Amino acid sequence: MNSTGELVEVVLPGRVEPEGLRIRRGAVPTPGPGQVVVRMEATGVSFAEQQMRRGRYYDQPPFPFVPGYDLVGTVLAAGEEADPGLTGTRVAALVKVGGWASHVLVDAADVVPVPDGVAAAEAETLVVNGITAWQMLHRKARVRAGHTVVVHGANGGVGSVLVQLALAVGARVIGTASARHHDALREQGVVPVDYRAGGVAARIRALAPGGVDAVFDHVGGRGITDSWRLLAPGGTLVSYGSASTRDDEGSKQWPVLKLLFRVWTWNALPNRRRACFFNVWAGKALAGNRFRSRLRADLTQVFDALQRGEVTARIAAQLPLARVSEALRLAESGTVAGKVVLIP
Repeated sequence: MNSTGELVEVVLPGRVEPEGLRIRRGAVPTPGPGQVVVRMEATGVSFAEQQMRRGRYYDQPPFPFVPGYDLVGTVLAAGEEADPGLTGTRVAALVKVGGWASHVLVDAADVVPVPDGVAAAEAETLVVNGITAWQMLHRKARVRAGHTVVVHGANGGVGSVLVQLALAVGARVIGTASARHHDALREQGVVPVDYRAGGVAARIRALAPGGVDAVFDHVGGRGITDSWRLLAPGGTLVSYGSASTRDDEGSKQWPVLKLLFRVWTWNALPNRRRACFFNVWAGKALAGNRFRSRLRADLTQVFDALQRGEVTARIAAQLPLARVSEALRLAESGTVAGKVVLIP
């Protein structure tokens, strides 16, 4: 990282192609009360930023802003009321925006220690993806040994972590992915289904005639109904996005509201199945301390699983912050497995 103490950040000026991102330079921020300054060592490209540059992320801030959903780095300085012992420690933080910068201001209460021996880029692949996968699997669907689960996009950022965490608890995993990923999925112990070949629901039903215990669906749109119909009595559908509407025009809230309405309607039916829409930020505004303690506990569990070898950190590519346009193009290409990581 530059030792000149200069702030380098990426600005999303409006609805632009990846090449329209701008680099801005300034002074390193000073932490206020309860804050720390984290010197970024790794941040990443998530699906959220792909939606944000199209103006399609349902609660993104007004343009211009600095994107970057999460980051890993070392605490450079702590403000008043923040634990001075944090200085010099490697931490992870989930920030939603602001991570694509050399130095990031974060509330001290929101940082989670990264264990010794875990590299920054490795840890970065598991911050938003790991916390999302862990909470959906354990807090929402409560998957246990012997359960059968369906993971859509089993080779994706969240999907690949979900698959590994589900296998680690002894679940049987059916994963949808394009054919080129099937051999790798089979090697892990996943039963692969080609989502491009049509008749996906029928092929999953043939593999699990009695229905499945959980479906994890990031696609949304019309296919969500197929996901619901795959559930066995007592099963849970966890919807966590609407990837199918990424390139749509019109309201960015509408696809999410439609999903929420559908989930609400299904849950009102007396059919012993549950549906939920997972949002990693749920509960932060109302119960901040509980939200933070759960985030810390769950992310710590994910890092433990990484150290035990139950989860692998999948780095698709590492590119410097200055090549962010290239990194975003690569992440959006759909040709890579794992996470595109940005480094200083």
